[in-house]
Amino acid sequence: MCGIVAYTGFRDARPILIEGLKRLEYRGYDSAGIAIVNNGLKVRKSAGRISVLENLITHDDLRGTCGMAHTRWATHGAPNDVNAHPHTDASGRIALIHNGIIENYKALRTYLEHRGVEFKSETDTEVLVQLIGHFYTKDLETAVRTALQDVRGTYGIAVVCSEEPGKIVAARKGSPLIIGVGDGEYVVASDAAAIVQHTTQVIYLNDGEMAVVWDDGFKTTTLDAMPVNKEVTELEITLEDIELSGHEHFMLKEILEQPAAMADCMRGRVTVSDGRIHLGGLANLTRELVRTKRFILTGCGTAWHAGLIGEYLFEDLARIPAEVEYASEFRYRNPIIEPGTVVIAISQSGETADTLAALREARDKGALAIGAVNVVGSTIARETDAGVYLHVGPEIGVASTKAYIGQVLVLTMIALYLGRRRHLSQPDLQAYIEALDSIPEKVRQITQQSAEIRVVADKFKDSENWLYLGRGYNYPTALEGALKLKEISYIHAEGMPAAEMKHGPIALITKDMPVVFIATKNSQYDKVISNIEEVRARSGRVIAVATEGDKDIASLAEHVFYVPDVPEPLQPLVTIIPLQLLAYHAAVLRGCDVDKPRNLAKSVTVE
Repeated sequence: MCGIVAYTGFRDARPILIEGLKRLEYRGYDSAGIAIVNNGLKVRKSAGRISVLENLITHDDLRGTCGMAHTRWATHGAPNDVNAHPHTDASGRIALIHNGIIENYKALRTYLEHRGVEFKSETDTEVLVQLIGHFYTKDLETAVRTALQDVRGTYGIAVVCSEEPGKIVAARKGSPLIIGVGDGEYVVASDAAAIVQHTTQVIYLNDGEMAVVWDDGFKTTTLDAMPVNKEVTELEITLEDIELSGHEHFMLKEILEQPAAMADCMRGRVTVSDGRIHLGGLANLTRELVRTKRFILTGCGTAWHAGLIGEYLFEDLARIPAEVEYASEFRYRNPIIEPGTVVIAISQSGETADTLAALREARDKGALAIGAVNVVGSTIARETDAGVYLHVGPEIGVASTKAYIGQVLVLTMIALYLGRRRHLSQPDLQAYIEALDSIPEKVRQITQQSAEIRVVADKFKDSENWLYLGRGYNYPTALEGALKLKEISYIHAEGMPAAEMKHGPIALITKDMPVVFIATKNSQYDKVISNIEEVRARSGRVIAVATEGDKDIASLAEHVFYVPDVPEPLQPLVTIIPLQLLAYHAAVLRGCDVDKPRNLAKSVTVE
């Protein structure tokens, strides 16, 4: 969950590294550091945001054509100057930056301490660099390779040494690393965002692989020193994709990008003219998918909420049993995987550690594996049997918005794709396709309510406890709406099925509590209205998301956000939009850092 960027070439490394860190700050922002190799090894690091580090080195003579930098999300040890990366070995000649967790660091630390090594930090990362220093005999590649044989855990690392200037050694196990290939220069990073300004030619390291990079070339091997020929591929993102483009925050930019993102996600897949869903990524497995006996959808956080909608969609539209599993729980409970089981791994980054582990557990037990990820070339994309990319463009804001919409949209398309092959009539499919085709414009119309939603957010921003309630397809939307508010405004919010409120949580309702109902016209509308009356009887403050034209609900709710009418299985694609904007405005009005909420990072690559 940290940001790694390293450079070797012919240019001054410092501005490239600092710019790269800024591109990666959404991956971790507890502390930051930089190391430059030039007639020795110079390291500077500090707690806080990258701007603190930038100010620290303003007048330093940190110049050289090889170096690396890091932005940290703390795991082992508090976010302070000492625990910040890069870490150096006892001799001060080797520096390392690391993303991941070294699980056996305590045993390795004891081993090194018995041999006279003194540690400065509380981190697991320092153990690894000290171990590399322990094995170093004028060959950095061999020292890294030897040290990694003793390591248990996950890592994406970059290592430099003052005695081998111009060289970067990188290795990966469970944490992403990409190498940007330029003309006489190379950038090693944990995310393409740090590379795209300099080159669009990249290679992706797989687990168990190592790269050695010089200013005039590179080589890739396994950790056992077996040569690996890597294909150079073209990045699918542009610099414009990862810039604010005049918006105040990335989150707002990405909320407003959702109509275009949905259109991109459906382009070439949903065709009104011939009434078909085309999913090329699944074409070779269509027969197996149609015959499957059970779907397991697995993910974490927002992706789990998308999976819950997927469960409803698969059972409703495709008539296939489905269940959604928290990836972090699934991997540890010895799940039953019967013949005919398909697992769908849902992840924005394609690198989420728990989801990747759940995927591997399911595959080991014989499941067919499908991926629904956004990042092309990510680990989940490479390890699944097939998949459907979201194609919603890069998402920089930590709180997911357009990736969530993309996940729900992909699961909707898969459910319709299979449903037509099992029981849906062509006229029914055609109706859904026409409705899907119209949704991007409807989402654009909803975003135009932003100013009105801001007024409501201002009214309730100081309320410290909220409830979000929905039924059926709108229950997962309630969960996601509550999560968004928690993530970025630090308000406690709880989402639940509206019917469950009376089985305990109704005791929390007071005259000061905002209760958000997703109350669109659908099969359970009358039941939701009854639940609203129960809240009103206890003086709760009702905010409703309702279907355009529903005038009755205005007499029951203090505030109403209207969304266009769409078929019930497609309602999650529109009902979440007002809730994203509500959370965004509440956070801004409370003075919170919307794009970099405390304690969170974008890509969770550790347990």
